[in-house]
Amino acid sequence: MNADFHYYATWCAALLAGFTHEESCAIAYSDNFVDACSRSLLSRIGGPSAAATTQLALEMMDARTDIIGLQDITRIWASFHFLPKDLHASPGTDRRYTKKYLSKYRLICGPNSDLMERTVELAKGKSLQAIGVAMHVLCDTWAHQHFAGTPSMVINNVLDSYVYELVPEGDGYRDVKPSFRHSASAPDDIENRIYTHSLNSGSENSIMNLGHGRAGHLPDYSFIRYRYLPAWGNFEEIIKDNPSDFKNAFCQMIQALKYLHGDLETFSRGEYAYDVIADLEPDIDEILKKRQPDAGEDWLSLGKQISNCEIDPFDTDTYIEEYTKANEKEKDDTFLGRFIVAALAQKSMVTGQIYHSGNKLAGRIVDYQKDGFGGMKDYKKLVRDEDTES
Repeated sequence: MNADFHYYATWCAALLAGFTHEESCAIAYSDNFVDACSRSLLSRIGGPSAAATTQLALEMMDARTDIIGLQDITRIWASFHFLPKDLHASPGTDRRYTKKYLSKYRLICGPNSDLMERTVELAKGKSLQAIGVAMHVLCDTWAHQHFAGTPSMVINNVLDSYVYELVPEGDGYRDVKPSFRHSASAPDDIENRIYTHSLNSGSENSIMNLGHGRAGHLPDYSFIRYRYLPAWGNFEEIIKDNPSDFKNAFCQMIQALKYLHGDLETFSRGEYAYDVIADLEPDIDEILKKRQPDAGEDWLSLGKQISNCEIDPFDTDTYIEEYTKANEKEKDDTFLGRFIVAALAQKSMVTGQIYHSGNKLAGRIVDYQKDGFGGMKDYKKLVRDEDTES
């Protein structure tokens, strides 16, 4: 998903769930900051590199693809953007699969998972920043489903020749063939259906085969419906209905936020606050189906309709000065300090669940909840510790 949903739509969802305008702004900012908190930014402000929740394009160009580098990439992308649907999943055929293939297959993202419930529960009673992190992860399970947060050609590749947009026509849809190109500086041409995606690479572990790079930004646009062949799907096509999925994401986000606000005793997968949006549903449907690269202005208008307030445009630097000027004892209580603690907790929880499922693709990590802030280690440090202990 893009900032229009992670920032403006999250602000709307928090307002509808009962949070104040100020609280909703903090949640929305934290949600969208997940896409900004790179190692480069953390280095600039003196924050812990282990709290990175994304990797910039330039960082990815220099990323290692040996086992340590791949585990580092997987920890970030599986924890925050491609939360695994089922860590014990099986392709369900008579074919015999290697352990390496199964490990990657089991990282395929999808909504309504055990890990999604754990993500929401992890934010219960925590900071607004922790709630924002959880909302980012929850929403991305809908947009990024069917792709995995680890570099893998056999899982994430998409054939250019078998991608079709489903354009409404009469009572159904007609297929329209889009065009793809690789040009990092060129924006998608929505009107002419020309999209940018990652280069086709025959290397299994190439970063070009990370997540939905081979499908470009199609998974991130709320308006689009399309069908394609996933590399892992045994030649069975997937039909992706983003307007429906994004609506489910919005309503599930409200449900989770009501639980985190204290209005619901429990939160369970498969529950959606459709009743909350009943009066606004036509407006929301119009936003989701409108063919545009950025729906931020439309979500902003909806939020103003809900609250008579307005959220400031997202600015990555908004809270940096507060963090950099705080002394070491005060940093954890700054806005970014609370975000960093939340990010460390989420990454530790997801990586721990992957590791304890028998999957080594994300490496091993010390339990942040058990051992506290100092327990979050880089993989190299953990290797040295484990060698010492053995």
